[in-house]
Amino acid sequence: MANTVTLGGNPVQVDGLFPQAGQKAAPFTLVGKDLADVPLTSFVGKRKVLNIFPSVDTPVCAASVRHFNAAAARLENTVVLCISADLPFAQSRFCGAEGLDNVISLSTLRGREFLKAYGVALASGPLAGLAARAVVVLDENNQVLHTELVPEIKQEPDYAAALAALA
Repeated sequence: MANTVTLGGNPVQVDGLFPQAGQKAAPFTLVGKDLADVPLTSFVGKRKVLNIFPSVDTPVCAASVRHFNAAAARLENTVVLCISADLPFAQSRFCGAEGLDNVISLSTLRGREFLKAYGVALASGPLAGLAARAVVVLDENNQVLHTELVPEIKQEPDYAAALAALA
């Protein structure tokens, strides 16, 4: 099933099946800052905010990482996973330069199946091959509590709704 979002008002096809509240999250393995494979099971017993976006090298994506980094400092038993196609080197450089140490950056470098499994694979337009902007909130048992596939890639997600799912 394909969804559609927009980039600057132009329709962009998104492939895969976007998760819905109440579902069990699909397992995944992405690449961490030390180039090691990081499976979802690494965060057993923790609540998870998946902040999914095209690239940390764009203003809106960078803003979402900064916003969730600030929020993560106040969240109990919760990890914020910032997921993009950026190489771990670029993710680490950005977070280091910005002093962002409350989020965990993960790359789709060796985890491209994540894009379709989570229904965020941009299949058309200039960003094809990257992730759509989305937020998926999981509980300690990987049940989906909240999802948002942001309708316009250039817009920030609804932070308040995502964080309210953890209240």
